[in-house]
Amino acid sequence: MRKILSTHPLHPRATAMLAGAGRLAIASALDAKVLTAEARDADIVIVRAPLPPELFDGAKNLRAAVRHGAGLDMIPVEAATAAGVLVANVPAVNARSVAEHVMFAALALLRRFRVMDRDLRAKGWFAGREHANSTSELAGKTIGIVGLGAVGQAVGHIAAHGFDLNVVATTRSLRPAPERVGFLSIDALVEQSDIIVLCCPLTEETRGLISRERIARMKPHALLINVSRGPVVDDEALIEALRKSRIGGAALDVFSTQPLPPNHPYFGFDNVIVTPHMAGITEESMMRMGVGAANEALLVLANKLPVNLRNPEVIEHYRRRFSTGD
Repeated sequence: MRKILSTHPLHPRATAMLAGAGRLAIASALDAKVLTAEARDADIVIVRAPLPPELFDGAKNLRAAVRHGAGLDMIPVEAATAAGVLVANVPAVNARSVAEHVMFAALALLRRFRVMDRDLRAKGWFAGREHANSTSELAGKTIGIVGLGAVGQAVGHIAAHGFDLNVVATTRSLRPAPERVGFLSIDALVEQSDIIVLCCPLTEETRGLISRERIARMKPHALLINVSRGPVVDDEALIEALRKSRIGGAALDVFSTQPLPPNHPYFGFDNVIVTPHMAGITEESMMRMGVGAANEALLVLANKLPVNLRNPEVIEHYRRRFSTGD
């Protein structure tokens, strides 16, 4: 029986879809040694945790690594391609979840929810209410979106049409801007935005994109919201800016080191919201991601190519391995 290895449990609907296609196994641990051993006899790997490159060396039956979500940074695509393994993902299915999280985080920072809630509980009604005097509304502010993929577009739509924000964006593509979105360079966006939202993928170009120099260009009250990947931001520079009150605050869902150590400086700021890489996780998005990953796995097991194939250069090698059509 064919083996489908998933790094994590799947939504019940996705599990049911795969029931007749093979034996679904959940990884017993997520370290490189265990994943490599348990993938050795797998036909498909469904990915929600980083895969080690060596996993592809010994997995002789492996046809595809399917990302449970959009970002491919958890899959060593070059190693997969060299081994003749298809790489697929499930793009856009959690865009709405992430976009709603962005708006929630922006509102929580502007309305000083953390300190209000803390002081209301610890010191009483009037201590909590006092914070209202220094809160602010979303309407009329400029939100700058870095990366205008599915998430960035969803953020822009909600911001413009739901909260009457001025929306600007920077993107590597030159496609026409969506309605009510203006394009700026990254430096102009950083300088002009009241809220900066990072929605870009992690690449060599975006690593360290929000550098010490760009953080220094931000408005004194500006907010930084990161729902992309941790290494896009220079952590030391951001921590220094927060300590010196040079920016208004930050909402961070992703980090260079995950899980974030419990003594990390980010936990010490009243104007920082820390969430455990869950902006895209809701009941609805987990169903969509699981079903999408299952659909791609089923296509591959039926000797077809996945809809969202991300390394098309592997096709010839893959067909030689399995003598399959598409």
